[in-house]
Amino acid sequence: MRLVPIECVRPNTVLGKTLYDIEGRVLLKSGVILGEKVISKIRELNILSLYIIDEYSSDEIEDIIKPELRQKAIITIKEAFSDINKFTVADKYSKKEEQYYENIGNMTEDLIDEILNNKEVTLSLVDIRSMDNYIYAHSVNVAIISLILGIKLKLPKSKLKALCMGALLHDIGKSFIPKEILNKSDQFTLEEIEVIKKHSSLGYRYLSDSYNLSSHSKMIVLQHHERIDGRGYPDNLSSDKINVLSKIVSIANIYDYLSTDSPNKRAMFPNDVLEYLMSNAGIIFDYDMVNIFCKIVVPFTKGTLVNLSNGDKAIVEENTPNLPLRPAIKILDSHDKNRVGLKINLSNDPSLIIDEICYQID
Repeated sequence: MRLVPIECVRPNTVLGKTLYDIEGRVLLKSGVILGEKVISKIRELNILSLYIIDEYSSDEIEDIIKPELRQKAIITIKEAFSDINKFTVADKYSKKEEQYYENIGNMTEDLIDEILNNKEVTLSLVDIRSMDNYIYAHSVNVAIISLILGIKLKLPKSKLKALCMGALLHDIGKSFIPKEILNKSDQFTLEEIEVIKKHSSLGYRYLSDSYNLSSHSKMIVLQHHERIDGRGYPDNLSSDKINVLSKIVSIANIYDYLSTDSPNKRAMFPNDVLEYLMSNAGIIFDYDMVNIFCKIVVPFTKGTLVNLSNGDKAIVEENTPNLPLRPAIKILDSHDKNRVGLKINLSNDPSLIIDEICYQID
């Protein structure tokens, strides 16, 4: 199974991962053969990438949480975010608000238990999402990624709960940002960027007087865009002033944003995302956390097609522990026909690197 942009999906391709609509209902089950009309319908739903099964990649990629739990979490966040603007002042201190936090608290427990019960805590699957439910799916993904890093950092369960709650709610302030800005399909203007930047303060202000949420979770909502070098927002805090859990969510937030399609941009190649994180370790992000994070991410899953720096095309056969950008590969196409079929472990060949993912071998 491999991830392919919708424009590269050919008719008669097998769908590798079930698609859901914004309400969590199944649109297409995995294993369905995609015809031209179905592919066109998927494009109309603003789904920009699909997992497919083909001759290069038939192995299933296991998600760290069950698909049903992921969809339930997305719906929980969608309902919570949608209700905010409907609350009156009286509602804010009523059973409605209590139910709102109780649902997210229960979802937090479910996510923590699911990930703690997973034997291998690595991050390899990108969630497929419609642009219509982007913000909700993003919030859930950031929570999952944050938990994976939090577990690797050996945080106690009480801190993991605060981490997950804060991550699920980190973008709650965007409920107060005009939808025409958030859902814009082209680049933001400088004025629109300044409006969007207000979401962390708006979210914190909304949650600040709630006794149902820990102070750590509230800090995540406020600080997830602060930078280690003090050039973040809203308060230009430097490293020692930023909450530890906020530093975790900062990494998870940018990783998910850059590695998935969003309303105004296409996903970056996973190796480029990791290189961005590594080049900004100690500047934007906590240096030690980035080093740990980069060891638990699997950017090139088994079956990924890649272009190499020498012009060869190859397929990823195995990942190398602690060296995510240097997997073992097999050459599929080369100007030198004697190289076709050659197996190389890139961790033993520093002269050869992966340039980018490719989607077809012509």
